[in-house]
Amino acid sequence: MSVACLDGPTVMDFVNDSETFNKCIKEHFDMLDADGDGVISRCELEDRSGKLASKDYELQSTEEIRGLYDTLFDKFDVDRNGTIDREEFTSMMREIILAKARAIGNFPVLVILQGDSFLMRAVTRKKDS
Repeated sequence: MSVACLDGPTVMDFVNDSETFNKCIKEHFDMLDADGDGVISRCELEDRSGKLASKDYELQSTEEIRGLYDTLFDKFDVDRNGTIDREEFTSMMREIILAKARAIGNFPVLVILQGDSFLMRAVTRKKDS
């Protein structure tokens, strides 16, 4: 984890940089799609949550995590097949990250970020520009 200075416009620029954003989406999707079948299932997400918990990350209760998954699948599983495909995942992440950008606003804030997170990628992208 790292401390980074971040503002909403930096995050929005990251999302609007289609090449960089789509590359990041692909990497994260492929990481979550453990069986490589082109969709993310609840089982894959629950398995991932279990692995994170075993690494001593502080997470919400299992009930809270399942509630989050219910919300994500209700909103973003457009075809209602019980999985999230790459297009649905892209839409979901775009909406979530833009909501974070709006919440952060125009003034820089210091945040603690995981090294492989979307927001860290936004910070790194800005430094590389």
